[in-house]
Amino acid sequence: MIGVVRFLLAAVALTSAPLAAQEDHRILFIGNSFTQGANSAVLRYRPDSVDDLNGEGVGGIPALFAKFAEQADLNWEVSHELQGGTTLGFHLRERRKLIDHAWDVVVMQEYSVLNPENPGNATDTGRDASALAKMFETANPNARVYLMSTWSRADQTYKPEGHWYGQTVGQMAIDLRGAMDRIDNQAEQIDGVIPVGEAWNRAIAAGIADDNPYDGRDYGKVDLWSYDHYHASAEGSYLEALVVFATITGFDVREFGANERAAHELGIEPKVAAGLQSLAMEQVELEAAR
Repeated sequence: MIGVVRFLLAAVALTSAPLAAQEDHRILFIGNSFTQGANSAVLRYRPDSVDDLNGEGVGGIPALFAKFAEQADLNWEVSHELQGGTTLGFHLRERRKLIDHAWDVVVMQEYSVLNPENPGNATDTGRDASALAKMFETANPNARVYLMSTWSRADQTYKPEGHWYGQTVGQMAIDLRGAMDRIDNQAEQIDGVIPVGEAWNRAIAAGIADDNPYDGRDYGKVDLWSYDHYHASAEGSYLEALVVFATITGFDVREFGANERAAHELGIEPKVAAGLQSLAMEQVELEAAR
């Protein structure tokens, strides 16, 4: 295990100060297949390490969070309520009894294009995210509630029917972040936005990740998308989990290094794991300057 934990106050400037290292904390993830880690080994990764409120044996990003916490000597009780293909409105309407409890931290992940019927439209997201955040704050006035800003879908960028067709591959992630920021600014109970999509953009710009899965993968680069060019690969989910963990805890994920255990168990190349850790931390640190 890693004995030294560096809490970077600047890295979590988009929220209040990080939670104390030696206390027990409860975190809830709500979302869909993007948080489940669908289409990769992440989906069934260590499901016994988390409390799946739906009882479906999903590990996903929450299980990666739990494994990171174990290695960092941080005490977290990790729960999730995840359902593929759903919006935040679904969780508010259909799963309220499961999630309306006192959590210390909540991570909310919206449908990948925001509105399934009207891609890019954040009206419903704003309404539902605000309602959920108010619910969580009522249960625990000290709860920290985050919105996760997800990645550009290659199918939405490179296929003619995609809403972002013809634009650069990073534009969808930028647009999603803009929408999440506006919602965050309007909802007092939301404490920040987790910049997963921008970390993906950073990985592509740095030459670690391939930018177009439809023309083959460039030698020496990883594909952050899974085979459907929509969901995340194991590497993409790993980067997602690193950004979430660094944002929530303030822990410098570069401390994990190339031999980090979750990456090893998922079959991620050590040098890739270390590179993704660096990119994740760079993105989280950048938030302090926003």
